[in-house]
Order: sequence, then C-alpha cells, then structure tokens
Amino acid sequence: MPSNFWMMINNEENFRITQNRGFTLLGLKAQHRRKVQRITEGDRVLLYISHLRRFAATATAMSSFYKDDEPIWVNEGSSGFPYHIKLEPGVILNDDQFIDANLVAPRLEYVKRWNPEDWYMAFQGNLHLLPKNDFTLIEEEMKKLHFGKSYVPTDFTPSANSQRRRRSGGRKNKNTQQQQIVST
Repeated sequence: MPSNFWMMINNEENFRITQNRGFTLLGLKAQHRRKVQRITEGDRVLLYISHLRRFAATATAMSSFYKDDEPIWVNEGSSGFPYHIKLEPGVILNDDQFIDANLVAPRLEYVKRWNPEDWYMAFQGNLHLLPKNDFTLIEEEMKKLHFGKSYVPTDFTPSANSQRRRRSGGRKNKNTQQQQIVST
C-alpha cells in the first residue's frame, strides 16, 4: 500500500529522457532533498510535463533515493539531478493521449489554495506531495484514455443484487454509472 503520492514535474526534454529509459529511473533535484528522503518503495509517482501542461504517466517507486552523479537529465540549474529513484512503470500514455492539465487541475484539491486562473502556479518546482484523491482522479482518467472507455477499475466488484438488476433490465449500480462517465 503506497504511503505517499508524488507529482514529478519536468520539462519535455527531461521527460523524454525518462521515457527513453523505460520509466525505470527518476532523477530528482538536490534542492528537494527533504522531500526526496520521504519517498519510499511502493510510493506512487505522477509525471507531469511543465511546458506542455500535460499529465503523461504514472509509476511506482521501487526504491528509496540514492545518490548518483551520472549526468542523465539536462541540468536546468546548478543543482542537477543527483538523487535517483528506481521506478516500475504504471500507466504510460501515448503523446496524443496526454491529459491537458487545464481540464483536470481545477478539480484537484491540491490547487484549491490558488486562484482558479493561477492553478498552474501550484505546479512550480520539481516535486510535490499530492493528496491521494488527486492522484487517483488523474490516474483513473489516464486508464480510461489508455485502456479505452470500457475500463473498469480492478477493485470494482458489483454486488450480486446489482448484477441481478442489470440482467433483468433493472437500474444499473450507481458506481457503474459513475465509472462510465468519461470526462474530456
């Protein structure tokens, strides 16, 4: 069970470097050492491309951080990316499926303390701790895009009564109706 849900923000070039490595390694900036130290195996990570304002992928942390000075990512400042985390890829969207943050961000708890028109300021920096509900909302939308509109979460098991109602033409289970709604 993940204990934390993170959003990693990169420019497109550094996202592509992570993508080309198969989403198996994540580089984190030195200035975020305190946050990086909190990442543990099993934590979930959401990858966001800053200049495109798009959500692109999720992954699971497979290690806590370790220091490595190998220059993998493009250094945007003086700190570089000395902390690394091993990843296991999760939902990886194709470029044409990337989720426009302009459409999703206003629904997130994380951005509520900013003016609605300034939501993007919540995504400044490199690493952010997200509420579980925000992470889940975005990942579920990613799964719908990646796997198709018929996607149903794996933890969904309709009750015997709702199955009987559907077979007999009765009302659908409320959860089933909500899962069929695809926001765009």
